[in-house]
Amino acid sequence: MNPVYEKLNQCYKSFSEKINFQPRVALVLGSGLGDYANSIQTEAVLDYKEIEGFPVSTVKGHEGRFIFGYIDSVPVVIMQGRIHFYEGYSISDVVLPVRLMKLMGAEVLFLTNAAGGVNYFFKSGDFMMITDHISSFVPSPLIGENMEELGTRFPDMSHVYDLGLQDIIRSTAQKLNIPLQEGVYIQLTGPNFETPYEVKMCRVLGADAAGMSTACEALAANHMGMKICGISCISNLCAGMTDQPLTHEEVQETADRVAPIFKELITETIINIGKSLE
Repeated sequence: MNPVYEKLNQCYKSFSEKINFQPRVALVLGSGLGDYANSIQTEAVLDYKEIEGFPVSTVKGHEGRFIFGYIDSVPVVIMQGRIHFYEGYSISDVVLPVRLMKLMGAEVLFLTNAAGGVNYFFKSGDFMMITDHISSFVPSPLIGENMEELGTRFPDMSHVYDLGLQDIIRSTAQKLNIPLQEGVYIQLTGPNFETPYEVKMCRVLGADAAGMSTACEALAANHMGMKICGISCISNLCAGMTDQPLTHEEVQETADRVAPIFKELITETIINIGKSLE
């Protein structure tokens, strides 16, 4: 058996022995949203370290556990702390949690993150709905023997971010009077921030926001046939766009500041997504 698929099945077996819950929506929490899961109707909690073979997040502020419960009447699994490529894990380990949430039963993947603004029309604290991504700067999680059980060898990437889900996010933000930018997310490896000329390169390529996660997760989920949507919190403008040096503290501070609005948008969007799945 493919060792990547064998590890995934081992993790699923470990999960299923401990948790009896089938989510329909999977939510990955980005920076500033770590305590979001505390506000839902929780049915079960599973620490990553309790799942045999599961990679454990090493980033400060990332709890490292799955939360199972309900947002209104929508059954969800929330990933409280994601795995990043820059932590030294293989790309297959980075996307293993997303693949596992699909095996749990999730049909929809909702990705959130804190990202640097590349677009000069963006400002710190903006929300950007992801309409497409550029993942060419990190390895594809599909490299190697294809796992036919998960998806086709050559998956189409024309609409990774589901158009129907985009409509739901757009209409939800409008109803809540929350300003919403739209644009393309580019994933770079990190953990260093980009140089001014790397930022310029991203802009030339068509990116509006840059980060160190998300795109590879969306790619793996798309391979498995999940419906995907995503929102970035623009935590800062990238290097060369202001005179201010970049720090992780600035990213966290902005994410924390706008978190209440972000949580409201996420909650109402998931409720509306749940209605669309009925």
